[in-house]
Amino acid sequence: MDKILRVGVIGAGHFGRYHTLKIKEVARETLVGLFDPDAKRAADVAKEAGCAVMGSVEELLAACDAVIVAAPAEYHFELAAEALRAGKHVLVEKPVAATLAQADELITLAEQSGLVCQVGHLLRYSAEHEAITKRITRPLYIEATRIAPFKPRGTDVSVILDLMIHDLDLVLAIVDSPIAQVDALGAAVSSEYEDIANARVRFENGCVATITASRISLKTERRMRLFSEEGYLSADFGKRELTMIGREKGLPLPGTGGFRREAISWKDHDSLFAEHEAFVASCLDNAPVKVDARAGRRALAAALAVADGIADSRRRMEMSGLIHAG
Repeated sequence: MDKILRVGVIGAGHFGRYHTLKIKEVARETLVGLFDPDAKRAADVAKEAGCAVMGSVEELLAACDAVIVAAPAEYHFELAAEALRAGKHVLVEKPVAATLAQADELITLAEQSGLVCQVGHLLRYSAEHEAITKRITRPLYIEATRIAPFKPRGTDVSVILDLMIHDLDLVLAIVDSPIAQVDALGAAVSSEYEDIANARVRFENGCVATITASRISLKTERRMRLFSEEGYLSADFGKRELTMIGREKGLPLPGTGGFRREAISWKDHDSLFAEHEAFVASCLDNAPVKVDARAGRRALAAALAVADGIADSRRRMEMSGLIHAG
């Protein structure tokens, strides 16, 4: 008989609800309970998911083998660390923590205990990510855009940690080179944190990535374009469509000197299901953790570098009189 991973969820908000419902679909996961300090919200989600409401984090940890931390970002480190110290595997939503020192502590806790600490960078489990990394191995330039209409959810952090961090993590995985320099601009428009941001990231191997994120747009758009020695690739994450112009695969493009066009689409891929299956495999089968705490730290470091770049740009503009201080 297959082993079953007993999972608890901390947080009954937007992502917490998704996680509780998804666990029911994964063969080797069972949902033992849910905790949220908002008793009504916890009861509503638990009723929908068919699980128990726990009275405390401690009660939840005592009943499970693994926990999913889907609380507000400011509590990620505290809850993930508590779970690891209690001997539980952890899937923590992004960002992994608020500071690099906190991320380092989670890395140490996980590695010294032999426990899984997986970070919820969902894009890494998408079919598009696999398709991109199979076709592009030597990118020269990357352009990523992730924009969406304003929603109150997620405004407890900047758009960098809310949206841009997805593309930062994916770009870091594709380029696989240390960051050499970050230049960035951003502004807080509808919240106390940046709601729009643009970053130009230069890597030590020479690759450059331009990444734009906004949560005050009129429409939702999630795209990435990559230019490389292998060719040109365009990915639409919303439509789950990818187009590759190169010489290896696809239909010939007449009059282009041998170039081919390959079009791929996925209509039914469930990235959250894939993320849960990967978590189970790591916890029960000792499979490598695809997005571990070190990967989460790397994405957090990049996001903090973007935030620092925005602060530097703002100071320069204030000194030049382009914007008013404060």
